[in-house]
Amino acid sequence: MNFKFIVNTPMGLEKVVSEEIKSLGLSTELENGRVYFNGDEKTIVETNLKLRTVDRIRIILGDFEVKTFDELFEKVKALPLSDVLGPNAMFPVTGRSHKSTLYSVPDVQRITKKAIVEHLKDAFKMTGKLPEDGPRYKIDINILKDRAILTVDTSGDALHKRGYRVGQGEAPIKETLAASMLKLANYDGTNTLYDPFTGSGTIALEAAMMARNIAPGSNRSFDSESWDIIPEDLWTQLRTECEEQADYDKEVKIYATDIDSDMIKIAKKNAEEVGLDDDIHFGVLDIHDLDHVDEHAQIITNPPYGERIGEAKAVEQMYAKIGELMTNFPSLNVYLMTSNKEFEQIVGKKATKRRKLFNGYIETTFYQYWGVK
Repeated sequence: MNFKFIVNTPMGLEKVVSEEIKSLGLSTELENGRVYFNGDEKTIVETNLKLRTVDRIRIILGDFEVKTFDELFEKVKALPLSDVLGPNAMFPVTGRSHKSTLYSVPDVQRITKKAIVEHLKDAFKMTGKLPEDGPRYKIDINILKDRAILTVDTSGDALHKRGYRVGQGEAPIKETLAASMLKLANYDGTNTLYDPFTGSGTIALEAAMMARNIAPGSNRSFDSESWDIIPEDLWTQLRTECEEQADYDKEVKIYATDIDSDMIKIAKKNAEEVGLDDDIHFGVLDIHDLDHVDEHAQIITNPPYGERIGEAKAVEQMYAKIGELMTNFPSLNVYLMTSNKEFEQIVGKKATKRRKLFNGYIETTFYQYWGVK
């Protein structure tokens, strides 16, 4: 069966996500904050297991113009929903509406739900209340300027939930954003990686998994694993392939340090959970005590931004230290995300490249400094 898929992306990361999807042999179309691609049942399994930079893989069930609730009901009911949803499907419906004639989100959700119920009753010759005691199919109706996109989520829990995070700090970076930073840095495990503000270890863990080609979804489950349209042995087959493709013998050098000893304990536990505790050198270290980096090393990090009262001066000193490292080690490559607009002035060096990214709701700049080759 052929499906059209949609993944929502943070602004600025559409091309990163698109390139990763293309690496699976798929063609993509881009919009602001969205990437589209086509595929089949195998694509559902493969993208959920392998994609590092996206949060959810959704199938588009319908894409249509709508201005009245009667029209919404009829157009949803007419979609080939039973090609995906089974007779006992559990299908919670979420919804959004923006700059649209149908502005009442509760009514949009209610009518969409009712239309799906009527479609499934007709398709499976059922009467009375639907059981909804089977696999989960999370339905979303998103209306923007009277264009409705109806999707079903194949992932379940968001894909940034890899299954290894047993502990975290106050504001951990999402695993998908960490993976995107690594992709932007062209990290492949060849060069030594340093994260001197590692926190709960997310960047280091994503780097180790990337360097070893460990599938990010190998340690978790997905809603679509229990869907009737996907043969159960397809999940088994592709999980086995992912395991066979992992390179556990590759020599990888990753140094993940932090001034907070409690965070290092948490980072180590997270690494143990995914079996990577021997691949990452964790340590308690103040960045001011970092006095050596390997040739052509990469610093890829998400330092404090200095937004809390009293933090600004200390954070500026940390940034200045990074500038000092770049001066002392000309082959060093630095990839750093911060909301601090004065970063380049503080380190005393213009970035080779800059990119606007969002860390949650915080607008940041991803600064890239390329060392001497």
